[in-house]
Amino acid sequence: MGLSTFPPQSKTDIESYTHEKTRASDTGDEGFITASSSREGVVLESDKSWFFSRLQRFAGSYGVEERGVERVPEDERRDTRASKMGGVWLAANMGMPTFALGAVAVPIFGLGFVDAALIIVLVNILGVLPVCFFALFGPKFGLRQIILSRFWFGHYAVKLIAIFQIITCLGWASVNAIVGAQLLKAVNPDIPGWAGILIVSLATLIICLLGYKAVHFYERYAWIPCFVVFLVAMGAFIKSGEFDSLLPLATGPSERGAVLSYIGAVFGFAVGWSAYSADYSVYQPSTRSTRSTFLWVFSGLTFPLIFVMLLGAAISTALVKNEEYQKHYENAGVGGLMAAVLTPNVEPGFDKACLILVALSIIATNCPNIYSVSFSLQALARQTQQVPRFVWTIFGTAVYVGIGIPGYNLFETWLETFVLSTGYWLSIYVAIALVEHFLFRGGLRGFSGYDVGDIHKPELLPPGFAAIASCLVGVVGVALGMSQEWYTGVIARLCGGEGHGADVGVWLGFAFTFITYIPLRAVERSCFGR
Repeated sequence: MGLSTFPPQSKTDIESYTHEKTRASDTGDEGFITASSSREGVVLESDKSWFFSRLQRFAGSYGVEERGVERVPEDERRDTRASKMGGVWLAANMGMPTFALGAVAVPIFGLGFVDAALIIVLVNILGVLPVCFFALFGPKFGLRQIILSRFWFGHYAVKLIAIFQIITCLGWASVNAIVGAQLLKAVNPDIPGWAGILIVSLATLIICLLGYKAVHFYERYAWIPCFVVFLVAMGAFIKSGEFDSLLPLATGPSERGAVLSYIGAVFGFAVGWSAYSADYSVYQPSTRSTRSTFLWVFSGLTFPLIFVMLLGAAISTALVKNEEYQKHYENAGVGGLMAAVLTPNVEPGFDKACLILVALSIIATNCPNIYSVSFSLQALARQTQQVPRFVWTIFGTAVYVGIGIPGYNLFETWLETFVLSTGYWLSIYVAIALVEHFLFRGGLRGFSGYDVGDIHKPELLPPGFAAIASCLVGVVGVALGMSQEWYTGVIARLCGGEGHGADVGVWLGFAFTFITYIPLRAVERSCFGR
């Protein structure tokens, strides 16, 4: 909450309140003032209205996390288990959306198992590296990812990043909720899609309202039942004998286009967590080893991404020849595909229990999206920061439910389009962050080029002109290389076969941004000195 808006009850309170308000005014802190440890876990905001202050205190009395986008002070970073940083990503990716991206390799992208498997293993390893890198900043500074981004984009340009991050969080949340609804429909065909989406969304909302500790506690254990179900599905599929590892591999431009497009989709899925990676390590102590942070996050991401996607790709090979699998897939999407594996190969009743557990895995996948979207909404403006985090969490849930219900029957198209679109803007974001860190802030020497005291002082941050210009150039690269239902770029058409060509927008966006940001940022620094 920033500065206290609670009525001062004593002379000491009045003096403290006046001092904090004066300091905020002098530093341009926009309310990002950390309260003393006497009000543990609370950040007080100078400009918060009487209504929102009362609402914040009321919610806090029921265990709702009150801290929003403000910095977490050192004395409140009591999350001493490094394994929690891996656990949150293990649960978030040990679920049906990950399975779905592996499963669409055959019916949507037209790949065989061998080429899909190579892409899944290699590209996921590449895609999680930025997520691991950004996770290092959480313990060092105690800042949420969107506020950290000011170091790279400046105080004002970062608001554009916040908008894209909001779209990413809500878009992914809606896609994930649709997957959960499909699974519930596979269990009981009488459950309408909208009801399944509501069930998943409301359960996610409850956890995210409680905040950081609740999210980490839930994620720490949520992956276990889902992992067991995937092992059961793997055994059932092996028992069925439907696996076809030798699907004929296409050759020529068509195969090249499919491979490049699937590479972009897998990369977009893996790198998608970059936009809020540091949000889940901010309560770790600043003494946390960077090696420990990196390895825990890396292992927590790569294992579920590779294992679950490979399983999805393997099971989808049965769609080519097995009409029963095709029927299930047409009726209930990837949820139906999972049902086709389990129903004839496990005990009656147990298959439904497995499907319900996998459907509920969507909660773990959506928690990072809905927890983090509130920070980007708060970072948009001074006025939005005055609204408590939990209010934005409720708002975000309402928005993605409103998106997911009408999009229920368009899931496969949405999945392909959205993972690629996520990769587009994140490739630009990652390019600027990496260049700024390693070339202009002495990144090879660690974090010596950062001063956390600058984060709320626009005059000490990059002006953002180089970042915005490079983003625009990166968008040009994306436009030349993207391949969507509604548009195919010039280079995309050249890279693939007839039709939609090959989607290389992620890579061209990164390359165009990377190359242009270096000279533009050098000029900007020489002109502005920051």
